[in-house]
Amino acid sequence: MRSSFPQPARSRLPVAALLTLILSGCATLSEDAGFAPLAQTAQSRLGKELTWQRTDADRSRVDRRVAELLQQPLSADDAVQIALLNNPGLQASFHELGIADAERVQAGRLPNPGFTFGRFRQGSSAEIDRSLQFNLVSLLMLPTLQQLESRRFEQTRGALTLGVLALASQTRKAYITALAADQTVRYTRQVQDAAEAGAELARRQAQAGNWNKLQQAREQGFYADAALNLARAEQARNAAREQLTRLMGLWGAPAQFRLPDRLPDLPKTPDDQPDIEQTAIDQRLDVQAARAATAQLAQNLGLTRATRFVNVLELGAVRNSYSDASPQRGYEVTLELPLFDWGEARVAKAEAIYGQAMARTAQTAIDARSEVRAAYAAYRSSHDIARHYRDEIVPLQRRISEENQLRYNGMLIGVFELLADARSQIGSVNGYIEALRDFWLAQADLDMALIGPPRPTAPSAMPTATADGGAATH
Repeated sequence: MRSSFPQPARSRLPVAALLTLILSGCATLSEDAGFAPLAQTAQSRLGKELTWQRTDADRSRVDRRVAELLQQPLSADDAVQIALLNNPGLQASFHELGIADAERVQAGRLPNPGFTFGRFRQGSSAEIDRSLQFNLVSLLMLPTLQQLESRRFEQTRGALTLGVLALASQTRKAYITALAADQTVRYTRQVQDAAEAGAELARRQAQAGNWNKLQQAREQGFYADAALNLARAEQARNAAREQLTRLMGLWGAPAQFRLPDRLPDLPKTPDDQPDIEQTAIDQRLDVQAARAATAQLAQNLGLTRATRFVNVLELGAVRNSYSDASPQRGYEVTLELPLFDWGEARVAKAEAIYGQAMARTAQTAIDARSEVRAAYAAYRSSHDIARHYRDEIVPLQRRISEENQLRYNGMLIGVFELLADARSQIGSVNGYIEALRDFWLAQADLDMALIGPPRPTAPSAMPTATADGGAATH
């Protein structure tokens, strides 16, 4: 319904002054789109530098830094640093900050005023209508909309922070997997060399008539299994290395990076964290994001209730002039009357969405507690398994090998028994490599579980050598 109320010129509303006041307090775009807190989080939680490559100078500096880190055998920390500086997918996600920052600023800007001009003729007379309209709803709700978009901006930055930490965790796990696979290939190759020596010796013994065909076939089968084992280990190594290469964003010559010879040693004792659940609730970014989203929906619910009756409200200044009369000045107000839609459906929808968000926040907290408990249990059990390999199985196999060597020197056993023992010892070393790899992967999962949803590592099919030279997967 539209109503016009002609007024004298002296009662004109100070719309221009009000508009100037509002625009003077509008937010402006940030120089870095809010990237600085993201970089500070990476520095405080990871001890790593984070760069948004927005200029050619930034890209050149990152290239120099990456080349510097690749000059020596790559460490886990260096791999994480390269990924944070050079991963293209991460760089693309940083532009979400720019988008969210622009939307935050846009929420603080009033819609442009509307201007209407009309000229009408009736016989010899002419009428000219001029009006200027401003949306009062946007003016009244400006502070609330600014607050909502600011919260949405913080949510975007929180999600990106979690993405940065997740990339660091994935890169560390990929590094551990690639290094363990590389180390496994070297030991598996030793198994193949021992099996090849046994097969060649068996062939010569059979030619001399000292062995039958069954004994020769058995040694030849050991060698065939060892060769297959080596091929699988090399395949796993190549896949793990390529995964690490992708995460670090490398190609060409830099992709030919070098890795150390072995995994880091097992810590003497695992970390004891009795309050790990409370730590996760306090630190996990997904829990914080769920709380922020629920608070924003609560704000939206209040906004819906406040505007359930006033859905359209516009204020306009009007000046009408006639060819045969003095100009007519005034203002007009446009108001939507709630005759058919009283807003109950909108309020009910907002309340249902808020209840849904509350339930999801509770589920997020429950998941966080469960995930951190599972990650900590995997961490402790992986340490126990690796320590058992290190302190029991590998030393026992070493003592057995030493005793067999003495027996071989005394001519109590033959060369084939000695070769079988060598294969068994190398197999136990490979088992320790896998157990050590699983521990460091569990450590990375636990670190991630304390700050966000973890992505548990599935057991990889890394071949190991058994006592008889056959293939087995961990």
